[in-house]
Amino acid sequence: MTAQTPTLTAEPLDTYTLNMGPQHPSTHGVLRLVLTLRGEKLVHVDPVIGYGHRGHEKMAENRTYAQFLPNTSRQDYLSGVIYNNAWCEAVEKLAGIPVPERALVARVILAEFNRLASHLMWIGAYLLDLGGWTPQLYTWDDREAILFLLESVTGSRLTYCTGRFGGLSRDLDADFPARARVVLKKLKDRWQEYEDLVEGNVIFVQRTRGVGIFTKEQCQSYGVTGSSLRAAGVAYDVRKVEPYGAYPRFQFDIPTRPESDAFARYWVRVQEMKQSVRIIEQALEQLPDGPILTERGLGSKKRLKLPVGTQYYAVEAARGAYGILLVSEGGTEPYRAKFRVPSYANLAVMQDVMPGYMVADLVGILGSIDVIIPEIDR
Repeated sequence: MTAQTPTLTAEPLDTYTLNMGPQHPSTHGVLRLVLTLRGEKLVHVDPVIGYGHRGHEKMAENRTYAQFLPNTSRQDYLSGVIYNNAWCEAVEKLAGIPVPERALVARVILAEFNRLASHLMWIGAYLLDLGGWTPQLYTWDDREAILFLLESVTGSRLTYCTGRFGGLSRDLDADFPARARVVLKKLKDRWQEYEDLVEGNVIFVQRTRGVGIFTKEQCQSYGVTGSSLRAAGVAYDVRKVEPYGAYPRFQFDIPTRPESDAFARYWVRVQEMKQSVRIIEQALEQLPDGPILTERGLGSKKRLKLPVGTQYYAVEAARGAYGILLVSEGGTEPYRAKFRVPSYANLAVMQDVMPGYMVADLVGILGSIDVIIPEIDR
């Protein structure tokens, strides 16, 4: 037989690959997105993580429970109080450490102020990503007022470590409630300004409405939580579904919207800020007198030994459900500490959501989920 030369019929090459990041300003950290494009339309998006990995879980296994406390707020640096409290509460639950009533309520106050500061930071950064300069001037001003409050109690403005097993390291100042109410009034007076400035902007509305839609099935498949899930019409909030700390004694609602687009995620966060203000006002009214830290018992030991067992503890952080899996073999360090961070799942769903949109929409969609890379690269 005579060998025949095969005929090559190549298909036209109509797609190309573009790297966005890991130094792109709109990725808010060292996140790299590998984009497959057809013209300016997204065909596939592959998030590449790991550029800032610091090994928090392995560090937890080589430190005492108390020594690991500063690490918690380095995971999500905008939810430092919430993450710090969560570590304390997970250890307290496994060890059976009591917490004074004043400390329980004070933790809620500090955590909700931390949530407000985080959401304000996000609104300013998100609008800046979309080309709006003015809103960040308002959000930074409001956030500064909150940071001064948190600094007066914790001594820090970003990475907080005021939680202790059995309470807090420092009590709220005598004039803290009065100063807090001034800040709350300022925020309540600001809501209408935000609505007029942001929601009344036709450019913002056109770049966010109907853009970046998450289906409920996608949210369930990837484990999306937080504002992104509530913007898809699912009223899931750990503070309500699995109440912890002092939250069961306060009245608040879970804002939801059915559209599940970028605008819905913005709207839900604004409504969540209003609910945080509502929670803080109730907590200030109900703040009891008494100690802020358990004086005797397991919480006072420098080298705390937990009983043998496994504990999973979850809280509602600014970006969604934050869970801690603790495995103790009776030593002074955890045998295993595994962290379930919301940003990991919220970013992963982008692979299904992004295809079909334009490159210009990518920044608006990515910014709308409020991802924090350091908690992914933990």
